[in-house]
Amino acid sequence: MSAGPSSIICATSAAKPLASKRRSDAPGVAEARAGSIFRKLAFLGVVASLTAGCATLIGGTAADTLAAAILNQDDPALVESGVPAYLLLLDGLISQSSDNEALLSAGAQLFALYGSRFAPPERAVTLTAKARRYGERAICLAHEPACQWHDADYSRLVAELGAVSAKDIGPLYSYAVSWLSNLDATSEDWTAVAELPWVEAVLERALALDETYENGALHGYLGILNSLRPPALGGKPDVAREHFERAIALSQGRDLSIKVEYARRYARLVFDQELHDRLLTEVLNAPVDAPLYTLFNVLAKQEAQTLLATSKEYF
Repeated sequence: MSAGPSSIICATSAAKPLASKRRSDAPGVAEARAGSIFRKLAFLGVVASLTAGCATLIGGTAADTLAAAILNQDDPALVESGVPAYLLLLDGLISQSSDNEALLSAGAQLFALYGSRFAPPERAVTLTAKARRYGERAICLAHEPACQWHDADYSRLVAELGAVSAKDIGPLYSYAVSWLSNLDATSEDWTAVAELPWVEAVLERALALDETYENGALHGYLGILNSLRPPALGGKPDVAREHFERAIALSQGRDLSIKVEYARRYARLVFDQELHDRLLTEVLNAPVDAPLYTLFNVLAKQEAQTLLATSKEYF
């Protein structure tokens, strides 16, 4: 379903923050705050979900050009100040085409991106709630049984995810990313933390459909989710490591944010300073310029420098 970078300029309507539902019957419910689950991988899905919908409305060439201009930008402050204009544009497009699955998927991702990476906490809740609404609408249009997932228990959700086909991986991915971003924004709420197994199940289904989707982004998210907790509290660091390694391989090392998350999440969790420092040094020594990754790579280098500076103190 991917149509290249056009999706970044195609996305969302105003919504109040969604209240998280209690998910007390899920296996392995987190015992600690989710933390910044989404923030450092926020850009990975932005270039995925646009199909003919946005290209028809604003022109495919223009969409591609604007998307590339943002993703290849080496000045995060410029992006932070400029993206809100796209949010308003995409709100308007969706209000005119409320049943456009492609626009809704792209809207879910772009609002998740901005809410998770750039917005202050009080605004992040509202923006990611909107992202979540768009993600839910997109998967509902693509796969009708998903319209009832909002009140499904864990076992039912897992069973019904098996019926989602490869043609719907785009909206399924947007659904997971937007949901995860909203949980991160509301992670002070323990009921939000309890929803993490639901999101993990959605990501696992997408991975089963196509592990290469978005050049390893699915593995990146699953690496984070499996390293949120130490083994004594149900974490799976060995599984996390496998996901991070696979994400690096699938992105051919171009996405430096994966290595930063690998160091931050896994290496610090298992107190592996050698791995931690090696990964971060590789990030600092790597070029930032990479098609459609430059922006995240600039941010990854900033994160790597901070983490490496505190390595001796942490370990």
